[in-house]
Amino acid sequence: MLLAIDCGNTNTLFAIHDGTDWVAQWRSGTDSTRTADEHAVWLSQLMALQGRSFDDISACVISTVVPQALFNLRNLSRRYFKAEPVIVGEPGVRMDIEVRLERPQDAGADRLVNALGARAVYDGALIIIDSGTATTFDVIAPDGAFEGGIIAPGINLSMQALHAAAAKLPRVAIAKPQRVMGKDTVSAMQSGVFWGYIDLIDGLVQRLKSEYAQPMTVIATGGVVSLFDGASKAIDHYDADLTIRGLLEVWKLNGGTNS
Repeated sequence: MLLAIDCGNTNTLFAIHDGTDWVAQWRSGTDSTRTADEHAVWLSQLMALQGRSFDDISACVISTVVPQALFNLRNLSRRYFKAEPVIVGEPGVRMDIEVRLERPQDAGADRLVNALGARAVYDGALIIIDSGTATTFDVIAPDGAFEGGIIAPGINLSMQALHAAAAKLPRVAIAKPQRVMGKDTVSAMQSGVFWGYIDLIDGLVQRLKSEYAQPMTVIATGGVVSLFDGASKAIDHYDADLTIRGLLEVWKLNGGTNS
């Protein structure tokens, strides 16, 4: 089986593919100081709850936007799965995607992996919205090339900034308000962040479509994307497995076979 690891700034996703389907997924808070042994203890317990063990894993593919975390994740694969991991962005690792940026090296590993995951399912020009620590909007050309995009602060980051910068504003949970106009501080903050993000999404998608001047399919993914379900008019598909599907494509491109 294949273990896919997607290490983001806030959360790290561990997912197992049995050669046909994704059979398990777990998330942990990203901590670049967490050792390979600590990862192994946590992961072994979760796998055991599903009747699985490290002996089931024969391969590993890793994508990370946290360079400091890579050393321990690589050691996790080598030490506990006896597998040399395929690591997105390392020399010699095929991505099979043209990057049409002025500085192609600026394209983050997570964004290219998302592009591969989207290309495996969707046709034509695409906009991929990934809502995590940052909210990214990536444009994929009909021929599959990565054209560019937009990076905005994530919704959690915006909520934390309100609390940190304003002495009287509390830390509140993100939620979809029933009304736009808040009747107290908490509901006013929730409305501003939630509906502000909906309008950010819908507005930026409209601007991208106008600039690109051709039909585009809009796919949303990421840890908080479910909050936007039914609220945004711009999103065509919610695809929770987009990133790990992209990691599976990277594995295949680099010689991986049925795991």
